Amino acid sequence: MQTTPRRVTIQTLRQMKEKGDRIAMLTAYDATFARLLDEAGADVLLVGDSLGMVIQGHDTTLPVTLDEIAYHCRAVARGARRAHIVGDMPFMSYQASIEQAMINAGRLMKEGGCHSVKLEGGAVHAELVRRLVSAGIPVMGHIGLTPQSYHQLGGFKVQGRDAGGRERLLEDAKALEEAGCYAIVLEAIPADIARDITAAVSIPTIGIGAGVGCDGQVLVSYDALGMDESFKPRFVRRYATLGSTIKDAISHYVADVRSGAFPSDAESFTVSENKATPSTMESAPYSTPASAKK
Repeated sequence: MQTTPRRVTIQTLRQMKEKGDRIAMLTAYDATFARLLDEAGADVLLVGDSLGMVIQGHDTTLPVTLDEIAYHCRAVARGARRAHIVGDMPFMSYQASIEQAMINAGRLMKEGGCHSVKLEGGAVHAELVRRLVSAGIPVMGHIGLTPQSYHQLGGFKVQGRDAGGRERLLEDAKALEEAGCYAIVLEAIPADIARDITAAVSIPTIGIGAGVGCDGQVLVSYDALGMDESFKPRFVRRYATLGSTIKDAISHYVADVRSGAFPSDAESFTVSENKATPSTMESAPYSTPASAKK
């Protein structure tokens, strides 16, 4: 009998930091990818507003709405059985007021089925973090390069190199920890600063473009899988080149359709097959996915 794996929780992640076990985090946007990443051992799945760029085709994350994040959270929640699921708070879903932010974060938990929320910004959002945590909503912080501040920052640029940058980042991290964040994403900051922050706080740090000194790492899954051959920032390591693989496979499919090689007799039905056996139905194109049978 197949047993359900134990869910990764915020306590699990804290224990991983204490034991020195590295945390593996990836973005996920649908049930199929969530299932695959979950089965491969990812500890945390982030339903990131990066979906605005890799799913919707925008140049920034700014157009993403709360409804869209909630929709993708629901899909990911249906696919993952072990990983901790984090829902990203999109641009202007938490900046206007604490009250509105609490309502929106609550929606992601109730309607999206995520286990926590992530929001960008440091000490300026400390009071919001306190209120969310007091309401039972776990919060992951995010400092350094904050993509929702793209226009204010002047683009996607490494942060913390200017005078006082190290001190500001350390202060932001400590403020978020004190306010109740259970983890902090450190994005695009010098590796030595990220290492100092990781040593200065008791909560896990998750790096992206922040060096190996963090307690864990996160990548956009589409980047790690090489879905876009033209996009290769310095901090991304490609673990596959699925973009080329997919194009080659579809080119083969198109050629088979045009030549009449697909479908073959083995991939077609006949009148005499009036009774479908269970084994036949399981291999049929409209059978229930295994993930939906769980």
